[in-house]
Amino acid sequence: MAAALFAIVAFISLLPVMAKSSRPTYAMYLTGQHNVVPDSSLVTSITHVVLAFMQSATFNQPDPSSWPLFTTVEDTRSRFAKGTVVMVAIGGWGDTAGFSEAAKSDGSRRLFAKNVKAMIDHTGADGVDIDWEYPGGNGEDYLRVPNDEKAWEIDAYPKLLAEIRTAIGSSKLISAAIPGLPRDMIAFTAETVPVIDQYVDHFNIMTYDLMNRRDNITKHHAGIVLSLEAINTYLSRGIPASKANLGFAFYVKWFKTDPDAHANCSAKPVGCATVLMEDPKTGEDLGQAGAFSWHDEVPSRLAQSFRKALSEGSYDTESGGYYYWDGEENTWWTFETPESILLKCSAVVQTKGLGGVFAWGLGEDANGFEHLQALCTGFENAFPKRSSQPESERVDEL
Repeated sequence: MAAALFAIVAFISLLPVMAKSSRPTYAMYLTGQHNVVPDSSLVTSITHVVLAFMQSATFNQPDPSSWPLFTTVEDTRSRFAKGTVVMVAIGGWGDTAGFSEAAKSDGSRRLFAKNVKAMIDHTGADGVDIDWEYPGGNGEDYLRVPNDEKAWEIDAYPKLLAEIRTAIGSSKLISAAIPGLPRDMIAFTAETVPVIDQYVDHFNIMTYDLMNRRDNITKHHAGIVLSLEAINTYLSRGIPASKANLGFAFYVKWFKTDPDAHANCSAKPVGCATVLMEDPKTGEDLGQAGAFSWHDEVPSRLAQSFRKALSEGSYDTESGGYYYWDGEENTWWTFETPESILLKCSAVVQTKGLGGVFAWGLGEDANGFEHLQALCTGFENAFPKRSSQPESERVDEL
């Protein structure tokens, strides 16, 4: 592994140095599930829009005849301020097989990268977001394809990024969506991160879904303490703070708690036991946890409990997250509020000197867009120089 990394670093030294922007990043994923964009006054601060998703397997074809996406780059540009960067995300949760196929050899990496360039040329996108969840294992298929069978991906991941950079050149952007839980950072070690960093313009650190159905106790899925743990881990492994973007979630998560732990949950809701939420043999979802966006209709069986979560929930000042435990329904609710978003911006983005923020996803906050408005405020507070900069100068920076 060390020899392979040394070879990659040597190759990097021969490449042209890429210009890096010091401009703070305010990125929004725009998804096919919720393709909703608010009034222009709410998106003027947004610097990057990432269209999600194209499937990774598309890029393994010899000559793809189309680039399936829910919208076009051209239409997206018309819905945002002049100069907004528009990128295309490849992958997403559960889309691991295509990346594994792409990364396995020199030839497959070149083919994938060639097709990324072809897609960018065809769509007019400003770059690509690589959303491989996750190189090295712990993805959706972690029980079907054990992590030890994916260990080779740790070396292959930076090689794939290197090929993409070579193919698209220094004028186009590459971002990487990367895991927020240390247990999933298998491919992001102190040895690999400096190599990966050579090819990536910024890292979208997914500081949400920090509680999922693999857990057995309640946590804040986008809380401050767990977010700081993720950020500190990546900074210690070599990601520059200026290239690290903090993630925010415009959606709600719920989990069923163990009825036998009712007394403990009542006394201390954070850290109380959950029921088994996924099949330990197959990884199949057992229906004991879920999520929905602010734009979705609340499932009828959860509606009454969710109303209580909105009106009776609390902010945990120790761990930094809004929550509600419904003792009648044995249900744990965890989500970001406008107030918690502002606190998270201050406690993490400003304290750690990060390069920006992003959220999943823009349309998920329709129709009220209260969380978007809070993140706009948090972004401007974190980067006050930018808020006083004339809009014409911001556009010129692009």
